[in-house]
Amino acid sequence: MALCTVLPSGLRVVTQPLQSTKTFTILILVKAGSRCETRDIRGIAHFLEHMFFKGAQKYPDTKAVSEAIDSIGGEFNAFTGKEYVGYYVKVASEHQLIALDVLSDMLLRAKHDSKEIDKERGVILEEYNMYQDTPMYQVGWDFEKLLFGDQPLGWDQIGLKEVILRVTHDDFKNYQNKLYRPDNIVITVAGEIQEEKVVREIEKLFAMQKANTDFKWEKINSNPSLDRVILQNKKTEQGHVVVGFPGYPEQHPDHFAMKLLGIILGGNMSSRMFLKVREAKGLAYYIHTSTDDYTDTGVISTRAGVDLNRAEEAVKEIVAQYSEIREEIISEVELQKAKNYLTGKMVLRLEDSEEMAHLLGKYEILYGELMTMERINQAIAKVTTADIQRVTKDLFQENKLHLAGIGPWENTEKFASLLRF
Repeated sequence: MALCTVLPSGLRVVTQPLQSTKTFTILILVKAGSRCETRDIRGIAHFLEHMFFKGAQKYPDTKAVSEAIDSIGGEFNAFTGKEYVGYYVKVASEHQLIALDVLSDMLLRAKHDSKEIDKERGVILEEYNMYQDTPMYQVGWDFEKLLFGDQPLGWDQIGLKEVILRVTHDDFKNYQNKLYRPDNIVITVAGEIQEEKVVREIEKLFAMQKANTDFKWEKINSNPSLDRVILQNKKTEQGHVVVGFPGYPEQHPDHFAMKLLGIILGGNMSSRMFLKVREAKGLAYYIHTSTDDYTDTGVISTRAGVDLNRAEEAVKEIVAQYSEIREEIISEVELQKAKNYLTGKMVLRLEDSEEMAHLLGKYEILYGELMTMERINQAIAKVTTADIQRVTKDLFQENKLHLAGIGPWENTEKFASLLRF
């Protein structure tokens, strides 16, 4: 059973012993994602994530940081989401003290050296260019820009080139001082652990001054734009589209009904979108329906890589699947298949100490509570076919249907005309 210990500084430590593994994962989540940015520092959350790997006190440079984990065969990485940033190390359990030591040095004593910042600008710009050249990624960001508009939740995490080129040491320190505070951080450890011992080590290594973080990100505002289509005209060999709707926040009562609806529509190789759009008509190579869940809003959408010459037909068929499921009550068999798929995938994922740490840490950092597999299973089991129908009627409304596309296309009106039931 997971346990959350609040240290005197306000730092929360979540511990989850796992009996069936010899691994140890430490995951640090900070409520400091790109949603916390303002326009003048857009991209700093992601850039700062990179800078923590550039050396601190005990491990003074990138080589020392990486060698400490490489030398014990560990995995070491970080990520920047819209609502939180994560740093993790996964090692064999006998090396857990090294993992704690490396991450504590990074997070508490990073130097953010100006020379390293200048060198890393080039790395970030190359990452920026990579995403621009990878339409499968970029089209998803375009879709959220279309839904949420010109506000932090509608901005991509990579940021703006002009910001990347001019942010300074002081900008990094200001952002870090504002958000990397003990009561805005959750450390989760999962795997082969002795809980009391690891909590004592974390309290010693992550000694931080108590501080009350008063920062709160802005609530999502209504997007004033009436645009329902956004296109990037680009020469590609395959077209990439995202077609979908605004969805529910993660703690909405119908959150799991929406997730199951996404699985039924396009969550696997026996789903409706896959069988009817790809297999029956050959209109797409990849096609997948999924949800994106935030604290105060959400998204349900279908991504597809489509034949350039049949893109309009593919969009029509995707829209048709939304329309058809909206007008029917699905069978108990189809719903149960989706439930089995979702719970089965979670069992497989949560055997991994890293995935378990992420689940526990995410709910604690965002909602101040611990989520368990039992609670998730209970919520999934309660969903009925009537719930699915109610959710489809609520979410799948023609005037809320949006499309983002990247390919050799310019005519937004033509694609907009396809968004009709």
